Amino acid sequence: MKLLVLVLGVLVAVSWGYWVVATLAVRRFFRRPVRVPDVLPPVSILKPVRGLDAGARECFESFFRQDYPRAEILFGVEDPSDEVIPVIDALRREFPNVPARLVVATARGPNRKACLLQVLAREARHDVLVASDSDMRVEPGYLRQVVGTLLAPGVGLVTCPYRGEEARTFAARLEALWMGVTFLPSVVLARALLGMPIAMGATIAVRRADLEAVGGFASVASHLADDYQIGARVAALGREVAIAPCVLRSVLGDVRPIEQWAREVRWSRCTRVSRPSGQLGYFVTFAVPLAVAFLVASGSGAAGWIALAASLALRWATAAVIAREIGDRASLDALPLLPLRDLVTVAVWATSLFGRRVIWRGEAFEVGPDGLLHRLHGPPPRRVFNEPLVEPVVEPAPAPEGPERARLS
Repeated sequence: MKLLVLVLGVLVAVSWGYWVVATLAVRRFFRRPVRVPDVLPPVSILKPVRGLDAGARECFESFFRQDYPRAEILFGVEDPSDEVIPVIDALRREFPNVPARLVVATARGPNRKACLLQVLAREARHDVLVASDSDMRVEPGYLRQVVGTLLAPGVGLVTCPYRGEEARTFAARLEALWMGVTFLPSVVLARALLGMPIAMGATIAVRRADLEAVGGFASVASHLADDYQIGARVAALGREVAIAPCVLRSVLGDVRPIEQWAREVRWSRCTRVSRPSGQLGYFVTFAVPLAVAFLVASGSGAAGWIALAASLALRWATAAVIAREIGDRASLDALPLLPLRDLVTVAVWATSLFGRRVIWRGEAFEVGPDGLLHRLHGPPPRRVFNEPLVEPVVEPAPAPEGPERARLS
Protein backbone atom coordinates (compact mmCIF):
# COMPACT_ATOMS: atom_id res chain seq x y z
CA MET A 1 0.00 0.00 0.00
CA LYS A 2 2.84 2.40 0.80
CA LEU A 3 4.30 1.79 -2.64
CA LEU A 4 0.93 2.51 -4.25
CA VAL A 5 0.62 5.76 -2.28
CA LEU A 6 4.12 6.75 -3.35
CA VAL A 7 3.45 5.98 -7.02
CA LEU A 8 0.17 7.89 -6.98
CA GLY A 9 1.83 10.84 -5.26
CA VAL A 10 4.51 10.96 -7.95
CA LEU A 11 1.89 10.75 -10.70
CA VAL A 12 -0.06 13.63 -9.16
CA ALA A 13 3.10 15.76 -9.12
CA VAL A 14 3.89 14.79 -12.73
CA SER A 15 0.36 15.79 -13.72
CA TRP A 16 0.81 19.18 -12.07
CA GLY A 17 3.98 19.68 -14.10
CA TYR A 18 2.18 18.61 -17.26
CA TRP A 19 -0.54 21.26 -16.90
CA VAL A 20 1.92 24.04 -16.13
CA VAL A 21 4.00 23.19 -19.20
CA ALA A 22 0.90 22.74 -21.39
CA THR A 23 -0.44 26.14 -20.37
CA LEU A 24 2.86 27.84 -21.14
CA ALA A 25 3.00 26.03 -24.49
CA VAL A 26 -0.49 27.26 -25.43
CA ARG A 27 0.35 30.86 -24.50
CA ARG A 28 3.55 30.76 -26.52
CA PHE A 29 2.05 29.00 -29.51
CA PHE A 30 -0.91 31.29 -30.09
CA ARG A 31 1.13 34.45 -29.68
CA ARG A 32 3.56 33.67 -32.47
CA PRO A 33 3.00 35.53 -35.76
CA VAL A 34 2.38 33.86 -39.10
CA ARG A 35 4.11 35.35 -42.12
CA VAL A 36 1.59 35.60 -44.96
CA PRO A 37 3.19 36.12 -48.39
CA ASP A 38 1.99 38.96 -50.60
CA VAL A 39 1.19 36.49 -53.39
CA LEU A 40 -1.07 33.61 -52.38
CA PRO A 41 -1.94 30.56 -54.51
CA PRO A 42 -5.55 29.76 -55.40
CA VAL A 43 -7.22 27.30 -53.04
CA SER A 44 -9.92 24.65 -53.29
CA ILE A 45 -11.90 24.17 -50.05
CA LEU A 46 -13.31 20.65 -49.67
CA LYS A 47 -16.40 20.23 -47.48
CA PRO A 48 -17.91 16.72 -47.13
CA VAL A 49 -21.33 17.14 -45.53
CA ARG A 50 -24.20 14.96 -44.40
CA GLY A 51 -27.42 16.23 -42.87
CA LEU A 52 -27.99 19.51 -41.06
CA ASP A 53 -25.63 19.96 -38.14
CA ALA A 54 -26.25 22.66 -35.56
CA GLY A 55 -25.53 26.08 -37.06
CA ALA A 56 -24.76 24.55 -40.45
CA ARG A 57 -25.65 27.64 -42.46
CA GLU A 58 -23.46 29.95 -40.39
CA CYS A 59 -20.58 27.45 -40.50
CA PHE A 60 -20.75 27.20 -44.29
CA GLU A 61 -21.19 30.95 -44.66
CA SER A 62 -17.94 31.59 -42.77
CA PHE A 63 -16.07 29.87 -45.62
CA PHE A 64 -17.82 32.07 -48.20
CA ARG A 65 -16.63 35.16 -46.30
CA GLN A 66 -12.90 34.44 -46.46
CA ASP A 67 -10.52 37.36 -46.95
CA TYR A 68 -8.57 35.55 -49.63
CA PRO A 69 -7.83 36.53 -53.23
CA ARG A 70 -8.97 33.36 -54.99
CA ALA A 71 -10.73 30.31 -53.58
CA GLU A 72 -13.43 27.87 -54.60
CA ILE A 73 -15.64 25.74 -52.36
CA LEU A 74 -16.67 22.18 -53.18
CA PHE A 75 -19.42 20.59 -51.10
CA GLY A 76 -19.82 16.83 -51.28
CA VAL A 77 -22.95 14.86 -50.32
CA GLU A 78 -24.07 11.28 -50.87
CA ASP A 79 -27.85 11.64 -50.84
CA PRO A 80 -29.34 13.85 -53.60
CA SER A 81 -32.29 14.53 -51.25
CA ASP A 82 -30.12 15.47 -48.26
CA GLU A 83 -31.75 18.28 -46.26
CA VAL A 84 -28.48 20.22 -46.29
CA ILE A 85 -28.60 20.81 -50.07
CA PRO A 86 -31.13 23.69 -50.01
CA VAL A 87 -28.92 25.45 -47.45
CA ILE A 88 -25.87 25.11 -49.71
CA ASP A 89 -27.81 26.22 -52.78
CA ALA A 90 -29.10 29.31 -50.93
CA LEU A 91 -25.57 30.32 -49.97
CA ARG A 92 -24.36 29.86 -53.53
CA ARG A 93 -27.07 32.24 -54.71
CA GLU A 94 -26.28 34.71 -51.92
CA PHE A 95 -22.56 34.73 -52.77
CA PRO A 96 -22.47 34.57 -56.59
CA ASN A 97 -18.90 35.86 -56.71
CA VAL A 98 -17.58 32.86 -54.75
CA PRO A 99 -17.07 29.84 -57.03
CA ALA A 100 -18.93 26.99 -55.32
CA ARG A 101 -20.02 23.59 -56.54
CA LEU A 102 -22.12 20.81 -55.11
CA VAL A 103 -21.00 17.27 -55.90
CA VAL A 104 -23.29 14.29 -55.32
CA ALA A 105 -21.39 11.01 -55.08
CA THR A 106 -22.10 7.59 -53.58
CA ALA A 107 -19.18 6.41 -51.48
CA ARG A 108 -18.28 2.72 -51.33
CA GLY A 109 -15.65 2.73 -48.60
CA PRO A 110 -16.63 2.50 -44.92
CA ASN A 111 -15.12 5.92 -44.18
CA ARG A 112 -17.65 7.96 -46.11
CA LYS A 113 -15.93 11.27 -45.36
CA ALA A 114 -12.63 10.12 -46.86
CA CYS A 115 -14.43 8.76 -49.92
CA LEU A 116 -16.16 12.09 -50.51
CA LEU A 117 -12.89 13.95 -49.98
CA GLN A 118 -11.24 11.82 -52.65
CA VAL A 119 -13.96 12.75 -55.12
CA LEU A 120 -13.81 16.44 -54.19
CA ALA A 121 -10.01 16.50 -54.49
CA ARG A 122 -10.30 14.97 -57.95
CA GLU A 123 -12.80 17.63 -59.02
CA ALA A 124 -10.94 20.57 -57.45
CA ARG A 125 -9.50 23.08 -59.90
CA HIS A 126 -6.58 24.22 -57.74
CA ASP A 127 -3.46 22.54 -56.39
CA VAL A 128 -3.72 23.75 -52.80
CA LEU A 129 -6.47 21.75 -51.09
CA VAL A 130 -8.02 22.64 -47.73
CA ALA A 131 -10.38 20.00 -46.32
CA SER A 132 -12.53 20.88 -43.32
CA ASP A 133 -15.24 19.10 -41.32
CA SER A 134 -18.81 20.30 -41.79
CA ASP A 135 -19.31 21.58 -38.22
CA MET A 136 -16.39 24.04 -38.28
CA ARG A 137 -16.83 27.81 -38.21
CA VAL A 138 -13.90 30.05 -39.12
CA GLU A 139 -12.80 33.69 -39.06
CA PRO A 140 -12.31 35.68 -42.31
CA GLY A 141 -8.52 35.44 -42.01
CA TYR A 142 -8.53 31.65 -41.62
CA LEU A 143 -7.35 30.78 -45.14
CA ARG A 144 -4.56 33.36 -45.06
CA GLN A 145 -3.16 31.91 -41.84
CA VAL A 146 -3.48 28.30 -43.00
CA VAL A 147 -1.96 28.85 -46.44
CA GLY A 148 0.69 31.16 -44.98
CA THR A 149 1.73 28.32 -42.67
CA LEU A 150 1.67 25.80 -45.55
CA LEU A 151 4.00 27.99 -47.63
CA ALA A 152 6.71 27.98 -44.95
CA PRO A 153 9.84 26.02 -46.01
CA GLY A 154 9.55 22.27 -45.52
CA VAL A 155 5.85 22.24 -44.56
CA GLY A 156 3.74 19.60 -46.29
CA LEU A 157 0.48 19.69 -44.33
CA VAL A 158 -1.25 22.17 -42.02
CA THR A 159 -3.95 21.45 -39.48
CA CYS A 160 -5.83 23.59 -36.94
CA PRO A 161 -7.00 23.10 -33.34
CA TYR A 162 -10.60 23.80 -32.42
CA ARG A 163 -12.83 24.65 -29.47
CA GLY A 164 -16.52 24.17 -28.76
CA GLU A 165 -19.17 26.83 -29.35
CA GLU A 166 -22.92 27.19 -28.80
CA ALA A 167 -23.10 24.37 -26.25
CA ARG A 168 -26.84 24.29 -25.51
CA THR A 169 -27.09 21.17 -23.34
CA PHE A 170 -25.28 19.81 -20.30
CA ALA A 171 -23.58 17.16 -22.45
CA ALA A 172 -22.50 19.81 -24.95
CA ARG A 173 -20.97 21.91 -22.18
CA LEU A 174 -18.95 18.90 -21.01
CA GLU A 175 -17.82 18.27 -24.58
CA ALA A 176 -16.80 21.90 -25.05
CA LEU A 177 -14.70 21.70 -21.88
CA TRP A 178 -12.87 18.66 -23.18
CA MET A 179 -12.22 20.26 -26.58
CA GLY A 180 -10.95 23.56 -25.27
CA VAL A 181 -9.03 22.90 -22.07
CA THR A 182 -8.05 19.22 -22.32
CA PHE A 183 -7.69 18.13 -25.95
CA LEU A 184 -6.41 21.39 -27.45
CA PRO A 185 -3.51 21.93 -24.99
CA SER A 186 -2.57 18.25 -25.32
CA VAL A 187 -2.30 18.65 -29.11
CA VAL A 188 -0.22 21.82 -28.84
CA LEU A 189 2.13 20.28 -26.29
CA ALA A 190 2.53 17.01 -28.23
CA ARG A 191 3.47 18.96 -31.35
CA ALA A 192 5.75 21.43 -29.56
CA LEU A 193 7.67 18.96 -27.38
CA LEU A 194 7.48 15.65 -29.23
CA GLY A 195 7.10 16.80 -32.83
CA MET A 196 4.15 14.46 -33.43
CA PRO A 197 2.71 14.74 -36.97
CA ILE A 198 -0.79 15.56 -35.79
CA ALA A 199 -3.54 16.13 -38.37
CA MET A 200 -7.16 16.84 -37.44
CA GLY A 201 -10.29 16.84 -39.56
CA ALA A 202 -11.00 20.45 -38.59
CA THR A 203 -8.42 21.39 -41.23
CA ILE A 204 -6.14 19.44 -43.53
CA ALA A 205 -4.35 21.79 -45.93
CA VAL A 206 -2.04 20.07 -48.38
CA ARG A 207 -0.60 20.46 -51.87
CA ARG A 208 -2.10 18.16 -54.47
CA ALA A 209 1.31 16.69 -55.29
CA ASP A 210 1.94 15.66 -51.67
CA LEU A 211 -1.57 14.24 -51.32
CA GLU A 212 -1.18 12.17 -54.46
CA ALA A 213 2.26 10.98 -53.32
CA VAL A 214 0.64 9.31 -50.28
CA GLY A 215 -2.18 7.77 -52.31
CA GLY A 216 -4.78 10.49 -51.83
CA PHE A 217 -7.80 10.23 -49.56
CA ALA A 218 -8.64 6.92 -51.26
CA SER A 219 -5.74 5.28 -49.43
CA VAL A 220 -7.39 6.00 -46.04
CA ALA A 221 -11.01 5.37 -47.01
CA SER A 222 -11.09 2.19 -44.91
CA HIS A 223 -9.40 3.75 -41.87
CA LEU A 224 -11.08 5.11 -38.77
CA ALA A 225 -8.40 7.78 -38.20
CA ASP A 226 -8.22 9.09 -41.77
CA ASP A 227 -6.89 12.50 -40.70
CA TYR A 228 -4.09 10.99 -38.60
CA GLN A 229 -3.16 8.63 -41.44
CA ILE A 230 -2.85 11.46 -43.96
CA GLY A 231 -0.69 13.45 -41.56
CA ALA A 232 1.59 10.50 -40.77
CA ARG A 233 2.02 9.66 -44.44
CA VAL A 234 2.87 13.23 -45.43
CA ALA A 235 5.39 13.30 -42.55
CA ALA A 236 6.90 10.07 -43.92
CA LEU A 237 7.70 12.00 -47.11
CA GLY A 238 10.05 14.13 -45.04
CA ARG A 239 7.60 17.04 -44.93
CA GLU A 240 6.64 18.88 -41.77
CA VAL A 241 3.10 18.62 -40.42
CA ALA A 242 2.41 22.04 -38.89
CA ILE A 243 -0.36 23.56 -36.79
CA ALA A 244 -1.63 27.00 -37.77
CA PRO A 245 -2.11 29.33 -34.77
CA CYS A 246 -5.81 29.89 -35.38
CA VAL A 247 -8.57 28.20 -33.40
CA LEU A 248 -11.63 26.98 -35.27
CA ARG A 249 -15.03 26.72 -33.61
CA SER A 250 -16.91 23.43 -33.53
CA VAL A 251 -20.61 24.23 -33.21
CA LEU A 252 -22.13 21.73 -30.76
CA GLY A 253 -25.77 22.71 -30.33
CA ASP A 254 -28.13 20.23 -28.65
CA VAL A 255 -25.80 17.31 -27.94
CA ARG A 256 -27.37 14.37 -26.09
CA PRO A 257 -25.34 12.41 -23.50
CA ILE A 258 -25.40 9.22 -25.60
CA GLU A 259 -24.08 11.17 -28.61
CA GLN A 260 -21.34 12.77 -26.56
CA TRP A 261 -20.26 9.42 -25.11
CA ALA A 262 -20.24 7.61 -28.48
CA ARG A 263 -18.30 10.40 -30.16
CA GLU A 264 -15.68 10.69 -27.43
CA VAL A 265 -15.15 6.92 -27.26
CA ARG A 266 -14.70 6.89 -31.03
CA TRP A 267 -12.13 9.70 -30.84
CA SER A 268 -10.31 7.93 -28.03
CA ARG A 269 -10.23 4.66 -29.95
CA CYS A 270 -8.85 6.64 -32.91
CA THR A 271 -5.90 7.56 -30.70
CA ARG A 272 -5.58 4.00 -29.46
CA VAL A 273 -5.17 2.53 -32.97
CA SER A 274 -3.08 5.45 -34.24
CA ARG A 275 -0.73 6.24 -31.35
CA PRO A 276 -1.00 3.51 -28.68
CA SER A 277 1.82 5.01 -26.61
CA GLY A 278 0.08 8.38 -26.63
CA GLN A 279 -3.15 6.74 -25.48
CA LEU A 280 -1.42 5.04 -22.56
CA GLY A 281 0.48 8.20 -21.66
CA TYR A 282 -2.70 10.26 -21.60
CA PHE A 283 -3.19 9.41 -17.92
CA VAL A 284 -0.65 12.13 -16.98
CA THR A 285 -3.37 14.68 -17.75
CA PHE A 286 -5.66 13.27 -15.04
CA ALA A 287 -4.61 15.62 -12.22
CA VAL A 288 -7.90 15.56 -10.30
CA PRO A 289 -8.75 11.84 -10.74
CA LEU A 290 -5.19 10.90 -9.73
CA ALA A 291 -5.49 13.12 -6.66
CA VAL A 292 -8.77 11.40 -5.73
CA ALA A 293 -7.03 8.01 -6.05
CA PHE A 294 -4.14 9.30 -3.92
CA LEU A 295 -6.59 10.55 -1.29
CA VAL A 296 -8.31 7.15 -1.08
CA ALA A 297 -5.05 5.17 -1.08
CA SER A 298 -3.57 7.36 1.65
CA GLY A 299 -6.55 6.74 3.94
CA SER A 300 -7.99 10.26 3.55
CA GLY A 301 -5.02 11.77 5.34
CA ALA A 302 -4.01 15.41 5.31
CA ALA A 303 -1.57 14.89 2.43
CA GLY A 304 -4.36 13.44 0.30
CA TRP A 305 -6.68 16.38 0.95
CA ILE A 306 -3.91 18.87 0.21
CA ALA A 307 -3.10 17.09 -3.05
CA LEU A 308 -6.76 17.13 -4.09
CA ALA A 309 -7.18 20.82 -3.24
CA ALA A 310 -4.00 21.71 -5.10
CA SER A 311 -5.06 19.65 -8.13
CA LEU A 312 -8.45 21.34 -8.27
CA ALA A 313 -6.93 24.81 -7.93
CA LEU A 314 -4.24 24.15 -10.54
CA ARG A 315 -6.65 22.57 -13.00
CA TRP A 316 -9.13 25.44 -12.71
CA ALA A 317 -6.40 28.07 -12.96
CA THR A 318 -4.65 26.57 -16.00
CA ALA A 319 -7.97 25.89 -17.73
CA ALA A 320 -9.02 29.51 -17.24
CA VAL A 321 -5.73 30.77 -18.67
CA ILE A 322 -5.99 28.45 -21.69
CA ALA A 323 -9.64 29.32 -22.33
CA ARG A 324 -8.93 33.06 -22.23
CA GLU A 325 -5.91 32.63 -24.50
CA ILE A 326 -8.00 30.95 -27.22
CA GLY A 327 -11.17 32.99 -26.68
CA ASP A 328 -13.11 29.98 -25.42
CA ARG A 329 -16.24 31.46 -23.84
CA ALA A 330 -17.98 28.07 -23.67
CA SER A 331 -15.23 26.59 -21.49
CA LEU A 332 -15.05 29.66 -19.26
CA ASP A 333 -18.81 29.44 -18.63
CA ALA A 334 -18.56 25.71 -17.84
CA LEU A 335 -15.44 25.84 -15.62
CA PRO A 336 -17.35 24.80 -12.44
CA LEU A 337 -18.02 21.48 -14.21
CA LEU A 338 -14.32 20.78 -14.82
CA PRO A 339 -13.83 18.21 -12.01
CA LEU A 340 -16.81 16.23 -13.34
CA ARG A 341 -15.50 16.65 -16.88
CA ASP A 342 -12.13 15.20 -15.87
CA LEU A 343 -13.82 12.19 -14.29
CA VAL A 344 -15.82 11.62 -17.49
CA THR A 345 -12.57 11.87 -19.47
CA VAL A 346 -11.08 9.09 -17.34
CA ALA A 347 -14.16 6.94 -17.95
CA VAL A 348 -13.96 7.51 -21.72
CA TRP A 349 -10.22 6.76 -21.72
CA ALA A 350 -10.64 3.54 -19.71
CA THR A 351 -13.55 2.39 -21.91
CA SER A 352 -11.56 2.99 -25.09
CA LEU A 353 -8.76 0.68 -23.90
CA PHE A 354 -11.09 -2.31 -24.28
CA GLY A 355 -13.34 -3.28 -27.16
CA ARG A 356 -13.30 -2.18 -30.78
CA ARG A 357 -16.85 -1.04 -31.49
CA VAL A 358 -17.48 2.57 -32.54
CA ILE A 359 -20.56 4.52 -33.63
CA TRP A 360 -20.07 7.03 -36.44
CA ARG A 361 -22.98 9.04 -37.81
CA GLY A 362 -25.42 6.39 -36.60
CA GLU A 363 -23.52 3.45 -38.15
CA ALA A 364 -21.82 0.74 -36.07
CA PHE A 365 -18.30 -0.38 -36.95
CA GLU A 366 -15.62 -2.59 -35.52
CA VAL A 367 -12.08 -1.24 -35.64
CA GLY A 368 -9.39 -3.78 -36.46
CA PRO A 369 -5.90 -3.75 -34.88
CA ASP A 370 -4.68 -2.07 -38.06
CA GLY A 371 -7.21 0.74 -37.66
CA LEU A 372 -9.42 -0.45 -40.53
CA LEU A 373 -13.18 -0.12 -40.24
CA HIS A 374 -15.54 -3.08 -40.63
CA ARG A 375 -19.28 -2.51 -40.70
CA LEU A 376 -21.20 -4.49 -38.11
CA HIS A 377 -24.42 -4.23 -40.12
CA GLY A 378 -24.89 -4.68 -43.86
CA PRO A 379 -22.42 -6.08 -46.40
CA PRO A 380 -18.74 -6.02 -45.48
CA PRO A 381 -16.88 -2.98 -46.84
CA ARG A 382 -14.53 -3.37 -49.73
CA ARG A 383 -11.01 -2.00 -49.78
CA VAL A 384 -11.04 1.07 -52.03
CA PHE A 385 -7.37 1.63 -52.80
CA ASN A 386 -7.63 0.74 -56.49
CA GLU A 387 -11.32 0.88 -57.25
CA PRO A 388 -13.79 3.67 -58.03
CA LEU A 389 -15.14 5.52 -55.03
CA VAL A 390 -18.48 6.39 -56.55
CA GLU A 391 -21.35 4.50 -58.09
CA PRO A 392 -22.17 5.34 -61.74
CA VAL A 393 -25.37 7.38 -61.59
CA VAL A 394 -27.12 9.48 -64.22
CA GLU A 395 -28.79 12.72 -63.20
CA PRO A 396 -30.92 14.96 -65.45
CA ALA A 397 -29.31 18.26 -66.37
CA PRO A 398 -30.27 21.05 -63.94
CA ALA A 399 -32.59 23.81 -64.98
CA PRO A 400 -30.71 26.79 -66.50
CA GLU A 401 -31.62 29.10 -63.62
CA GLY A 402 -30.64 26.57 -60.95
CA PRO A 403 -27.28 26.51 -59.19
CA GLU A 404 -24.53 24.36 -60.61
CA ARG A 405 -24.59 20.77 -59.39
CA ALA A 406 -22.49 17.81 -60.49
CA ARG A 407 -23.35 14.15 -60.20
CA LEU A 408 -20.17 12.10 -60.51
CA SER A 409 -19.82 8.67 -62.05
